[in-house]
Amino acid sequence: MLAMSEVNCIKTLRNEKGLSITEIAKTMQVNWRTAKKYGDEDQLPQEKTHLKKGMMYDEKWGEIVIDWLEEDLKLKKKLRRKNKKIFEDLVKEGFKGSYRTVCNFIQEWKVAQEDEADKGHERLEHPEGEAQVDFGIMEAVQDGEILDVHALVMSFPASNTAFAVPMPSENLECFLGGLQLLFKQAGGVPLSIRIDNLTPAVKKVRKGDSEAELTEPFDISSNITGLKCKYVIHAKGMKKVM
Repeated sequence: MLAMSEVNCIKTLRNEKGLSITEIAKTMQVNWRTAKKYGDEDQLPQEKTHLKKGMMYDEKWGEIVIDWLEEDLKLKKKLRRKNKKIFEDLVKEGFKGSYRTVCNFIQEWKVAQEDEADKGHERLEHPEGEAQVDFGIMEAVQDGEILDVHALVMSFPASNTAFAVPMPSENLECFLGGLQLLFKQAGGVPLSIRIDNLTPAVKKVRKGDSEAELTEPFDISSNITGLKCKYVIHAKGMKKVM
């Protein structure tokens, strides 16, 4: 039986996107009859709800832990409380349960958050040789001090491989120079690159049917290298790469 999120996706593809049953079956990787059943018939599986019990759910402890976890999401990962620290803080508040009980609750909460974040997301296919490029921030140690450093990152989702080079800024010169260094690290130029409308590369973002306008230096560079670029379409409430 399909999950509720998959059923809703099939209905969306059928009723809102207008895809055929064959196209839906191929996209969702399900049997044609299954796609037909949920795409054209009013059959929705009933989600099973399990009422969780225990001191983390029946008493105040679960709410306290969730508050702490949500607060920590606003911090850098290295500053977030570990399970042991959360347990120790709970004990100070009068918690009588075990460390394992706290760990299990935290794991269940994280899984629930991941499931919620995955709802409504489209499946992305990443062909081999296709890369993604974007600027980010990485931490480096210089003279014993931890510094935030700009970095240009090129990843290959199909093989889960990535390369990165530190850069002094996120301007056009750093972008083009960083690409050359990344290509050398990778041993060649990718077949195509997905770009999230980086300012050094994209002068005007792509919206609807309009094409993205590239900055002249990047346009010339991509033509010389034969680089095929894909750009993100920005629309309200969603991102879609074309």
